[in-house]
Amino acid sequence: MKLSVIIPVFNERQTIGQILDEVKKVELEKEIIVVDDCSTDGTRKILKELSGSTAKVLYHSENRGKGGAVKTAQSQVSGDVVIIQDADLEYRPEDYPKLIKPIEDGFADVVYGSRFLGPHRVFMFWHYSGNKLLTWLTNILYNTMLTDMETGYKVFRAEVFKKLKIKSNRFDFEPEITAKIFKQKLRVVEVPITHYGRGYEEGKKIGWKDGLVAIWTLIRYRFTD
Repeated sequence: MKLSVIIPVFNERQTIGQILDEVKKVELEKEIIVVDDCSTDGTRKILKELSGSTAKVLYHSENRGKGGAVKTAQSQVSGDVVIIQDADLEYRPEDYPKLIKPIEDGFADVVYGSRFLGPHRVFMFWHYSGNKLLTWLTNILYNTMLTDMETGYKVFRAEVFKKLKIKSNRFDFEPEITAKIFKQKLRVVEVPITHYGRGYEEGKKIGWKDGLVAIWTLIRYRFTD
């Protein structure tokens, strides 16, 4: 089973080399698709030096956001399973085997890696509370039992991923695809992952305004396509 790893990148000069090395070390058949979302901090220069036989690198001429980067990669995947990998070091590629196992075993169409079921860095109470609020709202609106809707580790059977009609360009991508997954009655499994969250001084980009947009997105897609 071939894995397609999509890595959206925006201004991750400090971590892009290490995360690519860690993805490459995972002993699974895979392709790596990096989408640089118009980085301005030197990330693009590093990617041009690293690109080649081990990674396909696509470049945006303007910043479109994480959802926009995923949409760019959507038509490029050739694997059987697709995983979205953030370019920072919060999510660990060594979790790939357990993330794809429910799909390999035929029990899932989509797998969510839950940060709150596995080992995680203990900090940022308000960020944690915001995530819990969004997950609670998801469970009410879509009659689900998720523990972590906003997780960056979402894994798909490729045929499911390619059919997703993604409209969101930025962080509202996460609640949009969650809404569409559950409205399609797809089989979703959660597995625990290891997570080392970053603070804003370390480069975290999501904020409270993104949370408000996520709430609106969850409500909107509950009642519209």
